[in-house]
Amino acid sequence: MKTESDYLRKPLKIVFFGTPAFAVESLKRILQAGYEVAAVVTSPDKPAGRGRKLRESDVKKFARQQNLKILQPEDLKNPDFVEELKNLNPDVGVVVAFRKIPRQVYTIPRKGTFNLHASLLPDYRGAAPINHVIINGEKKTGVTTFFINDRIDTGEIIEQAEVEIDEKETAGTLHDKLKEEGAELVVETLDKIARDEVQTIAQNNERYIHK
Repeated sequence: MKTESDYLRKPLKIVFFGTPAFAVESLKRILQAGYEVAAVVTSPDKPAGRGRKLRESDVKKFARQQNLKILQPEDLKNPDFVEELKNLNPDVGVVVAFRKIPRQVYTIPRKGTFNLHASLLPDYRGAAPINHVIINGEKKTGVTTFFINDRIDTGEIIEQAEVEIDEKETAGTLHDKLKEEGAELVVETLDKIARDEVQTIAQNNERYIHK
């Protein structure tokens, strides 16, 4: 059943960037929320195991099941890939657990490209934030959506959600918590963009926790 909020939001055409299982939940929720995914960009298939058979990413497997358009560029700056993205005419780019995206790609969507990061930015920027909060004995962490810029994990924050870290928490259990919480935050962020209600907050670059 549609709510009043659903009728107020404008349709969005999305390009989704992601590779591992962590990203699958976000893509799934985006589709469940009724948004159009024009294409899914994921890593190229890689040889794995004794037989060196090509292995598809978790995101590709899910996207294939949903009959979504799949793009697997080796080079994100490849002119043919960039042109293909432009021809899709996307409104928003959504990035979850993917590599750094160049300016000529993240500036294509007319409403911007945002990333989901598994920490409360500006704390724990960079790789492996889930492992580092466990190692450092943190009591809480969370997820953040922010608009991408030229520097990693420094863009203006759109939304955040806190997650408590239990005493017996492992990187695995926290990964699953943040995967679910992050997927919800991605849809909330898209809803705000669709209703033109985004108010971003600049990150405090003077004080943040490193790895």
